[in-house]
Amino acid sequence: MAARRSFVMLETRQVTEHHPQLGEFGYAGDDHVVPFEVAPLDVRGRTVQLGPMLDAILGRHEYPEPVARLLAEACVLTVLLGTSLKFEGKFILQTRTDGPVDMLVADFSTPSALRAYARFDPDRLEALTAAGEISQQTLLGNGVLALTIDQGAHTQRYQGIVQLDGETLEEAARTYFRQSEQIPTDLRLSVAKLVTPGIGGPREQWRAGGLLAQFLPQSPERMRVPDISGGDGDPRDEVHDPVDNSWQELLALLGTIEPTELIDPTVGAERLLFRLFHEHGVRVFGGVPVADQCSCSREKILGILEGFSAQEIKDSTEDGGIHVACEFCSTQYDFDPAEFGSAQ
Repeated sequence: MAARRSFVMLETRQVTEHHPQLGEFGYAGDDHVVPFEVAPLDVRGRTVQLGPMLDAILGRHEYPEPVARLLAEACVLTVLLGTSLKFEGKFILQTRTDGPVDMLVADFSTPSALRAYARFDPDRLEALTAAGEISQQTLLGNGVLALTIDQGAHTQRYQGIVQLDGETLEEAARTYFRQSEQIPTDLRLSVAKLVTPGIGGPREQWRAGGLLAQFLPQSPERMRVPDISGGDGDPRDEVHDPVDNSWQELLALLGTIEPTELIDPTVGAERLLFRLFHEHGVRVFGGVPVADQCSCSREKILGILEGFSAQEIKDSTEDGGIHVACEFCSTQYDFDPAEFGSAQ
């Protein structure tokens, strides 16, 4: 810990003297996932700072702040996991719970497209706010978190499901990796608003960041968790992490991350990685861009409507037309019922 504190102080002096600008030294910048490797610790991972892209996704829906924060975390987690896919396909994060925010969906299509939306009950949210009981646990309630990998037509989906019973998204993601992937994995997520001065007054912009690290030694034996008894109530059953010194050191280093470091644009992904791992040496790879991009289209919706019966077309008609709005990007598509043969 002391070594890291002294480095941060030194780095601050360097910034003051040399005035490096964001974008120099190969910085990936906002909306780029940065893969990294710490070979001496047998660790690989990815980190990201989401800025303008996230602000655009949240801004078009004008979600209440607690809902926006939840969806922002879902976006970060989805991007960190989705960019690891080595094939053409989708990674989908979805929650279904009994809380005021009963659904979150974040959908990443390779190589770079993200879209997301949230469904919530305004009355229940208002009641929680009035009672001063806003937290991820109360917003989500009880239910499930599903993480789905879809490689497209003619392939079988892979889906991992974990319970959301009083857990945050970050905690549930750790549970997923422990139970489904069985790869020692840790992560940190952070969300905040950045207030910047501007003409007409200050402007608020959503930012979010995250870091995911996995322990991948060549010897599988080093990844093993301690044996458990299998008996009810044995405290050893609560031990989930390998005892390997490299993994334990990684956990200690990740525990020093301040939430602001994950979102501060003046820190950036590369500088944060250097702060964490400079004593071991960290290899940083080129950033992978991510973009606010929906996959909806007029042609896709037209194809769905063409499969409707005459009665379904009639039931879908309002004010002389059929109006369909995409829940992800809020784009509205308008159709004339006469376009569809089944309506005749």
